[in-house]
Amino acid sequence: MSAEGVDDVWDDWRDAVNMTPKELEGWLDTDESKSVGQGDGESVGHKSGRRIVEILGSKKGDLSDSDVDHMRKVVGYVHRHLEQRPSGDVTKTRWRYSLMNWGHDPVK
Repeated sequence: MSAEGVDDVWDDWRDAVNMTPKELEGWLDTDESKSVGQGDGESVGHKSGRRIVEILGSKKGDLSDSDVDHMRKVVGYVHRHLEQRPSGDVTKTRWRYSLMNWGHDPVK
């Protein structure tokens, strides 16, 4: 992967993914995490969360084209989803749970 491709998404990625690998791994083990999202069996967001943990554990220079593509997908999802914020307390909402599967905790 060229450093330029990683650099194009790096800052947006670091802003979008505000959970640590440990926080995200713990979250993905919860019933709440598994209760949201689309897909048969494991949801798309839950799979994404597992991939995010792997990417967070990688060195910037070791990221593959596929990793960078996923980082872009995560940034896009988080930005779109944040614009759909429901009114009121979002602490125990499906909206928040879905974002957390993608590595972003909006109450952090």
